[in-house]
Amino acid sequence: MMTRAEAPSLAARAAQVDASPVREILALTARPEVISFAGGLPAPELFDAAGLRAAYDAVLAERPAQVLQYSITEGDPQLRAAIAARYTARGLATTAADLVVTAGSQQGLSLLATALLEPGDTVLVEDPSYLAALQCFRFAGARVLPVPCDEHGVDPQAVAELVRSERPKLLYLVPNFQNPTGRTLPAERRAALAELAARDGVWLVEDDPYGELRFEGQAQPWLAEFPEAADRTVTLGSFSKVLAPGMRLGWLRAPAELLRACVIAKQAADLHTATVDQAAAARYLADQDLDAHLAKVTRAYRARRDALLAGLADTLPAGSRWNHPEGGMFLWVNLPAGHDATALLRTAITHDVAYVPGAPFYAGPADPTTLRMAFTTHTPEEIAAGLRRLARVF
Repeated sequence: MMTRAEAPSLAARAAQVDASPVREILALTARPEVISFAGGLPAPELFDAAGLRAAYDAVLAERPAQVLQYSITEGDPQLRAAIAARYTARGLATTAADLVVTAGSQQGLSLLATALLEPGDTVLVEDPSYLAALQCFRFAGARVLPVPCDEHGVDPQAVAELVRSERPKLLYLVPNFQNPTGRTLPAERRAALAELAARDGVWLVEDDPYGELRFEGQAQPWLAEFPEAADRTVTLGSFSKVLAPGMRLGWLRAPAELLRACVIAKQAADLHTATVDQAAAARYLADQDLDAHLAKVTRAYRARRDALLAGLADTLPAGSRWNHPEGGMFLWVNLPAGHDATALLRTAITHDVAYVPGAPFYAGPADPTTLRMAFTTHTPEEIAAGLRRLARVF
């Protein structure tokens, strides 16, 4: 009888990177009776399903042979032109040639990791930072280091000190309504980081899935707007929060040499993003008023944010602190010392309410008192009911 050998082992990187605890929490809270402040999901009742259906119907009726066929890796020219026009209108001069369409901005991160990072390269991130970015960089074998932050985001002086001592390849930022904290990086800090990138030769990665979800305050300049950093800034964008995440459409804007490397990496990954979805998105942008749709969405999200803010003082333990985001989908809570948000979550789920503990978002030592609360997927009335449940937990 043949001796059966064991299969070869997994790659070391697959064994070293954990699954997303946020995804696991979402699985635990999928019961319809749970009021969840956990998931960073857009509100499904606000999707423009009729407009999107009309866009798909139009492209499938008018040119099915093209939209159901293979396409070019860079992406649908009409869609790239429409994205470029939106950037230009918002102050960042862009052409279609500056962009590659990706399967969500998450794929853009993966392409950048492939094109830029060697195992052992150092990446700087906000602390706390977007969890899936931490996963992506760790899968690439990078050494991920946290940058000290305050209520306004990364401290440029702290970045400068880490650049001198650690020689990082890139700094990853979510400068607008950051995930998980909801904070926004001020213009003067953006200018300081642009100057630092030019002086010290660091790539800036500006991930901006939430920037068009502003409720109040003034828009801040793009990092790529600063001339000194224009040749070393990558900007990632997505339709997931403004149209529908199920379309899996994002994009990457980068200088020509890096963009070309990312195109080659994408060819190896998936050849191109779904042709029909790109064509439908381009048709939607041509036929519908995305800005009017966003105005409707942001009005609803502002009311939901306000409902959450209004109830926190009566819900959380005395001495808790939280911020007031000007847009986006999240706010950040610090419980008093001695509280453990991860342990308390288990109790919260028994009360049919949930949030995300802050600990998984830290690249360095975690603060166990922190938690992220998303306000987009429930009405103000449901948010009030969820806070009453959460008050019993605390």
